[in-house]
Amino acid sequence: MGYRVMKSVDNMREKYQSRKGLEGPFNFDGRVLYYDPKEGSYYDPTTDFYVDRTEMDLIQLKSNV
Repeated sequence: MGYRVMKSVDNMREKYQSRKGLEGPFNFDGRVLYYDPKEGSYYDPTTDFYVDRTEMDLIQLKSNV
């Protein structure tokens, strides 16, 4: 039995580059976020705001389903 590695296109990595001081980008069910270890929260580059903890809980719950 064999396997083949399929060519994948990671558009998220092309559009969202790494940012100094932030970890990521991370894809949460289509929503791209960066983690800021200094702030201890996730940053949304599309809104230029940090994601509230309760909203992040909902995002993680939705992406784990």
